[in-house]
Amino acid sequence: MAIEKWLAVTSVGLFAMFAGEMISIYNFMSDVPEAIEFTITFDPDPKIFQFISIGVAPAGILAAVPFIMKRQYGSKPIGGLIILGGIILLAGMTVSHLMLENIDDAYLTDVVKYVPLLFMILSIPVIGVGAYLTKERKRRPKKEYF
Repeated sequence: MAIEKWLAVTSVGLFAMFAGEMISIYNFMSDVPEAIEFTITFDPDPKIFQFISIGVAPAGILAAVPFIMKRQYGSKPIGGLIILGGIILLAGMTVSHLMLENIDDAYLTDVVKYVPLLFMILSIPVIGVGAYLTKERKRRPKKEYF
């Protein structure tokens, strides 16, 4: 496989990793064990920022590089992988947003409330970029008669 496909596969993996991390931290904040609740203070904002910097930021960059490399010729497999990454991000952020009502009020901050909405909105351009790659056709070279 070419480097573009490997970059797209890696971006799908990082999108899935970020969605899993967000779902796991939201699940933890909804069911905090009592032994941890009284002994350890937990602030979710730095952990969410860490997940953003480790997961979704590199995934976005790794999805943009194959797009830049293939935007003139198009590629259905790479476009499909980028669409898959956007769908995984959208689904994971939807699940995280639906878990907000179960989270304890002590952990409910602006970052916890708005990060799933932000990345649900940002998943739409990722899907659009992948759709553009699947629809773009390879241009025929001009014939030189002389």
